[in-house]
Amino acid sequence: MPRSPFPLSDILSRLPAALAIRRIPRQEAHGNAPGASLHVGADWPRPQECLSISVRTESEEDAACHALQEEGQFLARQERWQELSDRLAAADASGRSTPGGMPETELLAYGARADVVNAVEHALGEGAPWNQRQLVDGIMALEAIRRDHRSDPYLTALIACAHIDIGWLWRGPGLEETASRAHLRRCAAHFERAAALLSKVSGLGQDSAFLAAADCSLFSARQGDTLQVADAYSRLIDLAPRNHRPMRALGVQMLPRCSGSYNALELEARRTAARTQKTWGAGAYSWVYFDALATDPEVSAHVDTRFFIDGLRDILLHVPTQAMANLLSAYCAVALGGAQMNGRPASTPREEIATAAEWLIRDHLREVHPLIWAHAAQGFDNNARVKSLRRFSARGQAQATEFIAQIFREELSRGQKIAISPDGLHMSAG
Repeated sequence: MPRSPFPLSDILSRLPAALAIRRIPRQEAHGNAPGASLHVGADWPRPQECLSISVRTESEEDAACHALQEEGQFLARQERWQELSDRLAAADASGRSTPGGMPETELLAYGARADVVNAVEHALGEGAPWNQRQLVDGIMALEAIRRDHRSDPYLTALIACAHIDIGWLWRGPGLEETASRAHLRRCAAHFERAAALLSKVSGLGQDSAFLAAADCSLFSARQGDTLQVADAYSRLIDLAPRNHRPMRALGVQMLPRCSGSYNALELEARRTAARTQKTWGAGAYSWVYFDALATDPEVSAHVDTRFFIDGLRDILLHVPTQAMANLLSAYCAVALGGAQMNGRPASTPREEIATAAEWLIRDHLREVHPLIWAHAAQGFDNNARVKSLRRFSARGQAQATEFIAQIFREELSRGQKIAISPDGLHMSAG
């Protein structure tokens, strides 16, 4: 099927949230964001004096993701392309994923193209001229590899994904920074090349979640027919139901500013929940609304609050990990602004959902994963620039600690001390 070109106006209008779920977290951000500054009352003791909680800088999920990215990077650096393709095909056919549901194929493929993408990111970050060879040498080398593997759908899709990554680097990190028309043209050119490559493998691998994900990633830069977009994501979700990221991407694409409407968002959330009930219970309803609710204030008037909160409970029932507890807690506290409510009653559906942070933390959180909290303060935009990983992580840890202190404000005001560890929640007299 012929693919429409990528007009500059479409690329200019895309949401940062659409990018946040497109790429694997690799860098972090700097600067303040809504919800980034959390404060307990002035009459309280400092959180570090009355609250202790275990901190885990690398989770089992982080370790698994890093190992697979490094494997893909190693195979690419050694130019063992056929071995890489076979590895991608085997992981795709088996549906293997990390403990957090991330498909092995996506992590291997990201690692394999990371050197090329990182080189472009570095060059653009240093203000390199648009025609500098460092901006094109890497992707041209990948294109040359394809000449020897024209019939290989996995390598073709991998190169297309590299074009998509580089296209977004030319676009820039967010709407607050206006890209020049020259940069937008380069962005559009990379997306057009990605579309052309993926059209060559269209129809192949009908059971391939990797190829379906690559195809869906094109929607992040252009509007499409609502039903077409929904059907494409539905196919991907059915192929990899444990991976919540396509559900989050579907929700963003169903926003009116992308390819849908608020009615379409609600419909797809319910349809997805029904199809994935065995995997997530009601959780898929929450996943489809997850980023849409955080980025578009109007969504609050359309979400079924009770269904969403039931979904949060079911997510933790099906994936009872500390990484998931941190993600959902940070989402409610920071991305939805629960930290700014300071105990006042909820007045909107969004605020009602944000108050779920209290039971999430009291009942489920047993350790802090700082990077998750730091990313929540950036709206989970993994494309945002980061100057220092250490400072970014420290900021996330401070945000988590201060908000957890807010949750236990009544106990702390009575002079109690709170200790949270993998063994559970412990309170003692101050």
